[in-house]
Amino acid sequence: MATTQATETANNPAPAPPAPPARGGATRMWELAEIRWAAAATALFGCGLVVDLAGGPRWLAWTLYLACYAAGGWEPLVAGLNALREKTLDVDLLMIVAAVGAASIGQVLDGGLLIVIFATSGALEAFATQRTADSVRGLLDLAPEHATRLGPDGAEETVPAAELVVGDEILVRPGERLGADGEVVDGASDVDQATITGEPLPVPKLPGDEVFAGTLNGGGALRVRVNRPAADSVVARIVAMVREASDTKAPTQLFIEKVEQRYSAGVVVATLLVFGIPYLLLGHGFDDALLRAMTFMIVASPCAVVLATMPPLLSAIANAGRHGVLVKSAVVMERLADTGRVAFDKTGTLTEGSPRVSELCPLPGVALGEEEILRLAAGAEHRSEHPLARAVVAAATERGIEPGGPVEDFVSAPGRGVTARVAGRLVEVGAAGTGGERELVAAGSTAVLVRVDGEPAAVLGITDRLRPDAAEAVRAVAALTAAPPVLLTGDNADAAERVAGEAGISEVRAGLLPQDKVGAVREFQAAGQQTLVVGDGVNDAPAMAAAHLGVAMGRAGSDLALETADAVVVRDELVAVPAVIALARRARRVVVANLVIAGTFITVLVLWDLVGTLPLPLGVAGHEGSTVLVGLNGLRLLRTAAWRRARGASM
Repeated sequence: MATTQATETANNPAPAPPAPPARGGATRMWELAEIRWAAAATALFGCGLVVDLAGGPRWLAWTLYLACYAAGGWEPLVAGLNALREKTLDVDLLMIVAAVGAASIGQVLDGGLLIVIFATSGALEAFATQRTADSVRGLLDLAPEHATRLGPDGAEETVPAAELVVGDEILVRPGERLGADGEVVDGASDVDQATITGEPLPVPKLPGDEVFAGTLNGGGALRVRVNRPAADSVVARIVAMVREASDTKAPTQLFIEKVEQRYSAGVVVATLLVFGIPYLLLGHGFDDALLRAMTFMIVASPCAVVLATMPPLLSAIANAGRHGVLVKSAVVMERLADTGRVAFDKTGTLTEGSPRVSELCPLPGVALGEEEILRLAAGAEHRSEHPLARAVVAAATERGIEPGGPVEDFVSAPGRGVTARVAGRLVEVGAAGTGGERELVAAGSTAVLVRVDGEPAAVLGITDRLRPDAAEAVRAVAALTAAPPVLLTGDNADAAERVAGEAGISEVRAGLLPQDKVGAVREFQAAGQQTLVVGDGVNDAPAMAAAHLGVAMGRAGSDLALETADAVVVRDELVAVPAVIALARRARRVVVANLVIAGTFITVLVLWDLVGTLPLPLGVAGHEGSTVLVGLNGLRLLRTAAWRRARGASM
């Protein structure tokens, strides 16, 4: 009845609400005020230059040049004066002082050129920063602004998705994006979850299945019960984490900003000396001494150094976020590059976290066939919610076996298993004893004994299957780190050794309580190994907190693990762990390269000005050109190719 209602609603949809204004997408260049002011300054400078070269009125050329000063210099001047009020010296103010100083000795053209290039550099920096912000804001477009809420009588109401509360039911028509995280209660459809989980093909959804806000519904209508408020949805957590990352500063950036204040003050003192010594002591002309001093102030200013660090780190964060890894801060991105050892949890991290029947071993002398044993066992377990019971039922379903007939007298005893009468036969499914039955299944498997009418019939071997990409991820981690990866688990030694062997891990520590995992991590770090812990459960959170860094598997990770972790693998792709380490190392190399570029330009231009005669326009072009260069160099990490190279470097 409910399914029919959902289908009828889909076939006769209510009028769609007006489309909300777009929230994401790339920012157009002209939407940025810095771009518009830089363009105005450039146009005014160009007009002044034409008048100047054509021999036009001097007053007109000066008017156009001064208008260029105003258009391109008012924002840096305001920023510099505000910084000065807070007793800090901003490089913007140094540039404005240099431009005004050039104009004061008649070099208004050179000062105008400085303003144009400085404004253009600032505009490019703003555009670069906005590109990173666009990557973050674009995540918001995954979730629609409105949803169709269903009342108790089935009446439809279009409401803002942010107003949905846990327990609300919403209707999702074919082709619509889901407005909330929830559980399907009616209908059937294929849902494209690539934006959240990375799965390349749409996933069939039936009643009882979980769905996520922002995913795209296919050809069927779904009725979904909301199980998370909008602020706690997967996509909302993604946005919050990436925004938080964009607002933090890495230690290198903080160090540069600290040094910048002293360096800028030193530049002012040095500029006064460059002016005073030739003019007062050596008798050089006032204009020549002031021009050399203004040129020195320009080329010695640390603009490129200041821009060297954050663009590469923020670009790497945005790129990783687009590929399903949420790095919570620039500090984390910088520290990822220092990873010396990776410690993996087992269940839910290296493995899928869902037990499966891997073996069915009938006991000698039993007349029942495998299919009949599995049919009876699945019939007895069908009413149980235990993970092992679900594994037995799933094994029967995979073989096309319907669970046994009428079930009566069902009893579930925690720690012992279940007993039920299935099609008139007494069936018991529970843990195998310590006798020969356990030896029939592979080491590392959980042995489950099936009894029929009081007689042992078969032993089921149940294991937690290794993730498909686990071995590849382990190999990549081993290639990136100085110390080999290690498995830390609370599971028994047999199970741990089996998983470690399949994954390619040689060092295993099993039977660990949470405090034991913490002790192991501290042991590694005491040996000088910066340890990254990858886990998903509550028991992994203490080790994550104690480690150099923690990474949580986001799809099934506990809230505590997600909160404690420094980064979250949203799509549960284990190979993303070595990839983000490789990306972090590339970001660090870009930062170092930027600092070298900036330092080289400053050194060469300063020496040229002090030892020789550096023309002011050339000094301006060299200084601002280096600033643009380091900014664009950092932006290269925004490209998808940078992630592909990181994946390739980690394999």
